[in-house]
Amino acid sequence: MFQVSDTPDGEIIDVISIQSQVVYGSVGNSIAVPALRRHGLQVVAVPTVLLSNTPHYASCYGGEIPQAWFEGYLAALADRNLDVTARATILGYLKSTDKATTLARWLQLMREKNPQMPVIIDPVLGDDDSGFYVDPELATHYREQLAPLATGLTPNRFELGCLCNTRLESDAEIVEAARSLLNAQTQWVVVTSATRDDARHSMQVFCVTAEETFITDHPRYDDPPKGTGDLFTAELTAGLLRGAALSQAVEQASLFAQQSVLATRTLGRRELQLAGAEPL
Repeated sequence: MFQVSDTPDGEIIDVISIQSQVVYGSVGNSIAVPALRRHGLQVVAVPTVLLSNTPHYASCYGGEIPQAWFEGYLAALADRNLDVTARATILGYLKSTDKATTLARWLQLMREKNPQMPVIIDPVLGDDDSGFYVDPELATHYREQLAPLATGLTPNRFELGCLCNTRLESDAEIVEAARSLLNAQTQWVVVTSATRDDARHSMQVFCVTAEETFITDHPRYDDPPKGTGDLFTAELTAGLLRGAALSQAVEQASLFAQQSVLATRTLGRRELQLAGAEPL
């Protein structure tokens, strides 16, 4: 599915991953990078925020990366020609509208230089049980600036509703909303943490393209560790880079995320652990 661009300076970077980072924990780049590297992929990690841990702990230190620094990180990628040679870009937690505006400009320029490069955007905005955990204005920036630049999107149900400015209840509404985001650039939308009309004890992943919709079921886990969505998007990207069909990549990513949740519980850990790996 994905093509490797010619490399002007000799080095190929497989994935540019732009999202949050924590000193302790397994969210954002702190889980995506090891997940991608376990597949043998070369990853460049660009932080949007740097925190001691996720904010659900009693104490949390750090904050958003200064805008000048962030813009410099992206400029340095261009200076090294990594924006030309990258095989894929993942975009995750941003926190502020400034980051969204900067990334929209950067993605537009990168697409001119590397038009075949897939851009996979996880529009991190919030969830059904907690509402927004970023500035709600980010929803407008995702809707108008970033989502149209994506090859694929991986929102949860709440985030899909934010992108479409509507509340989603039924299967049909989820599929219709996801399909409304497709365009000449955006080929697919994978909706995580969704519940089918007839399901009570399971969760679903809706994968929607212009031609078809398929649904992957998995058990519902109470109080799962943070970072499962970030892990899912990283695993999905890795599968596509291996040449897997979208449906296969979605199923494999969903299964590995489930296995990682179970491994975390088996080990008695608070932070998400990669299945089959040494404890993080």
